[in-house]
Amino acid sequence: MPQTETPATPAERLAALRTAMQAHGFDGWWIPSSDPHLSEYLPEHWQGRAWLSGFDGSVGTLVVTQHAAGLWVDSRYWVQAEAQLAGSGIELMKLQPGQAQAPIRWLAGELARGATVGCDAAVVSLTSARQLEATLGEHGITLRTDHDLLDEIWPDRPALPQAPVYAHPEAYVGTRRRDRLAALREAMRDHGADWHLLSTLDDIAWLTNLRGADVDYNPVFLAHMVIGRDRATLFIAPGKLDEPLRRALIDDGIEVADYQATGDYIAALTRDTRVLFDPDRVTLALTRALPDGVAPVEAYQPTSLAKGRKSEADLEHVRHFMAQDGAALCEFFAWLDDALARGEALTELTIDERLTAARAAREGFVSRSFPTIAGFNANGALPHYRATEQTHSAITGNGLLLIDSGAQYLGGTTDITRVVPIGEITAEQRADFTRVLKGTIALSRAHFPRGIPAPQLDAIARAPLWAAGLDYGHGTGHGVGYFLNVHEGPQVIAWQAASRAQTAMQPGMITSIEPGLYRPGQWGIRIENLVANRPAAASEFGDFLQFETLTLCPIDTRCIERSLLTREEIAWLDDYHATVWERLSPLLSGAARAWLEESTQALGRG
Repeated sequence: MPQTETPATPAERLAALRTAMQAHGFDGWWIPSSDPHLSEYLPEHWQGRAWLSGFDGSVGTLVVTQHAAGLWVDSRYWVQAEAQLAGSGIELMKLQPGQAQAPIRWLAGELARGATVGCDAAVVSLTSARQLEATLGEHGITLRTDHDLLDEIWPDRPALPQAPVYAHPEAYVGTRRRDRLAALREAMRDHGADWHLLSTLDDIAWLTNLRGADVDYNPVFLAHMVIGRDRATLFIAPGKLDEPLRRALIDDGIEVADYQATGDYIAALTRDTRVLFDPDRVTLALTRALPDGVAPVEAYQPTSLAKGRKSEADLEHVRHFMAQDGAALCEFFAWLDDALARGEALTELTIDERLTAARAAREGFVSRSFPTIAGFNANGALPHYRATEQTHSAITGNGLLLIDSGAQYLGGTTDITRVVPIGEITAEQRADFTRVLKGTIALSRAHFPRGIPAPQLDAIARAPLWAAGLDYGHGTGHGVGYFLNVHEGPQVIAWQAASRAQTAMQPGMITSIEPGLYRPGQWGIRIENLVANRPAAASEFGDFLQFETLTLCPIDTRCIERSLLTREEIAWLDDYHATVWERLSPLLSGAARAWLEESTQALGRG
């Protein structure tokens, strides 16, 4: 029987889940961090893993049996998860690189042959469901996906968001939705497909030139799409589109239907047709709705690559808003230096408040692009640290302050990390900072063959750290959207990632470069810029690409150990700072302009 009162603590919620499991005959339950769109940031309705466990990091897999429970997270979250799981009855499981199957293997080892494991088919990708079924099946364990037990034990579960959808202003849109649909259909023809299932929210927003606010930090909206050779349907909750926008979609060949009707529509597709979908990007529930006789065509979805390759018009808008973002950052850092000099009481929360306010005053600002990370000293050693009212540090004494932040503008998405000295810093901190900077510079200067898999570039940024016996646990770079998700594919610069065909580096892609170094309990360092793939000189060996650095903000030279930099590295930094001064100084005045001038002085003159 469903709960009538919401369990108050993670331990009570775990007990309620086990009661529901027993009532339905489940020996184990699988809870990923996902929703029907397999998004990174989730509406509250689908934050079941966080609600159940108390761990609110963005990634983690929770697995529960009647006698044990484990939460698998990677090294970015170990300290956070250990603290948040205390007293919950859930054990922290430290996920190492290359151990993605560890939760499944653990579950198979915990249960006897003949046991039954459950999960919600609506929030598990087809690929994950297949892996679960195959591994559990080898151990004689059955997978059932016909229940959502959270609905039974979470009486006040938040409703689905209802934020209105709006058109991305034409001034910032380089390609009409009609043309994007035509290009998608051409790709469908290449695959021999009659229909295409699309559930990823940023792809739908890009394809339709629409934006929304259903997901924190990402200007997207809940929807599915089914695209045919001569018709397309957008499945979205009633009331989210106003009448002029609905008519505009119809004029461009996109019908509108109820979000809840997606499965029924798919079930009514004509037999003997071919349906294209990406098994990594659609759920088991959606594909299960396909009728018998439909031939699946499984491939990487075409919109993700098209979306990743920004047009020249897009890049021009990005450059403009990078300057706006950089000017806001200069105003913030000028204020920070002054506040520290005056002895003003500051906390990590103050950093987020002042930085967001500076950005909000700039044209085209919409929101932050992710929760600001402001970590002082030991907190900076937690790559995904987030200060809260309950847990944060004062910025006082000596050390390093790491600030990773970003914004959504109508013409671009930003993501930047800088580290600043507070009081006196040590020689070891300067050495660490400089080696991270060497990694940033090394990759920023790289030329590489067009089409090289992005993961293969990772070692370039790590080499200066490896030379000193140092490393970091996260990837070096991720794709970034155009007024869309701050994390997008298909490219990812991380040696742990598979070098698949879709990860090939192509012109127009925007990627982060963000090597780091973290000393637990002491300090953390990360230096991050966004870069765009640009053509480099071709040769008889083929076409080559290089990076254009888009981010405009000084790198704090007070943290540098100059003797560790080569002449070429100093020249790169001086050239970068000269560009920052040239682009940002016209946008600033007073203290902020003076701060920028001081912060962009050539290091080579020293």
